[in-house]
Amino acid sequence: MIEKNVIIKRKLFSELKKHLSQKEISFIVGPRQAGKTTLMLLLKDFLEKQGEKTLFFNLDIERDKQFFKSQATLIKKIELEIGKRKGFVFIDEIQRKENAGIFLKGIYDMNLPYKFIVSGSGSVELKEKIHESLIGRKRVFQLFTLSFEEFVNFKTNYKYENKLLDFFVLEREKTQELLEEYLNFGGYPRLVLEDEFEEKQKIIDEIYQSYLERDIFYLLKLKKTEEFSNLVKLLASQIGKLANFSEISSTLGISLKTLKHYLFYLQKTFIVQKIPPYFRNVRKEITKLPVYYFYDLGLRNYSLGIFGQVKDPKETGSLFENFVLNLLKEKILWQPAKIYFWRTKDGAEIDFILDLKREIIPIEVKYKKLKKPEIPRALKSFIKKYQPKRAMIINLELEKTLKIENTLIQFLPYYKVIFEKI
Repeated sequence: MIEKNVIIKRKLFSELKKHLSQKEISFIVGPRQAGKTTLMLLLKDFLEKQGEKTLFFNLDIERDKQFFKSQATLIKKIELEIGKRKGFVFIDEIQRKENAGIFLKGIYDMNLPYKFIVSGSGSVELKEKIHESLIGRKRVFQLFTLSFEEFVNFKTNYKYENKLLDFFVLEREKTQELLEEYLNFGGYPRLVLEDEFEEKQKIIDEIYQSYLERDIFYLLKLKKTEEFSNLVKLLASQIGKLANFSEISSTLGISLKTLKHYLFYLQKTFIVQKIPPYFRNVRKEITKLPVYYFYDLGLRNYSLGIFGQVKDPKETGSLFENFVLNLLKEKILWQPAKIYFWRTKDGAEIDFILDLKREIIPIEVKYKKLKKPEIPRALKSFIKKYQPKRAMIINLELEKTLKIENTLIQFLPYYKVIFEKI
């Protein structure tokens, strides 16, 4: 049984702590209910224990909104609470403030003695207008739902925090159980803290409805969110498969323009992530249709009505592919790298192409306990064509390396991706 008052440790906390000494605004963005407010409160508590002055505003709370009528009003409130000396000002849910970017830019440029730590869910106002206004004045920190590493550390009471790889290698059965739980329920902190299935179901329902009613209704001004929900469901049913926009718009009964509008918002609010195709030869490879994956697997399952009940091996295989993508994205978070997929007209396909600028790495994902190396035809085809230095086949347990021509092929258990240097 998990204690309800236990704090889940987030890796981003240490990065944010380091940035507290910088004048730039620390900007935390991410999906609704990913734990941004909790993280900010932990930072506030940390600073107060260091003897620092802090002030916390939440723009979802009416009494705090009154101080954001003008820059002068907010500064007067800060001076009243902190004085005219060094202090740390937290502003949660900044997207609720109209023209928030210009508002914050004006305050920042006054060169006041306050450090601002600001958060907001991924709305278009937040991603576009705010970021444009604050060029050179902020550093963005993305907080998603719990990573597998954060999830496992919490589930094992941080007993193996500094020797997690040893735990994965030795406790194969327990590791597989935790993987299946994560693939089924995802990483929303409130869900991870809850043991009972019925409660988990209520929580994910509330998270999704809150997203539709507060983010989507607020951003798109939709009177009915049915079409939007149907799009989420359709994308969830075909993760990793080519998204044919004409077919999707026809199936949902919406225009192509509306579909692209909805997809744009789904990406900006951290629900789905678009992976474009990798190509050099436009004539031979499919070049325009992207594929979509989800940021959180639990939300994806919920939209299909299979939350916590994924048993079909094919379904689990698709989820595992999405899971590996999320592991890879976490690895390259601070790098100028990109992820693509590769698919040719003659049917050859590779799940992911990791473009590190200095090299490209083709990656195949297999939800199997491979006993011996098996190299797919498509990977051989890609190696022959592009001659990468290395390639990866990420699976459940096999670890081995071999060479094809000049390419080193790594068979890697998925958990090794967390620790592997890319």
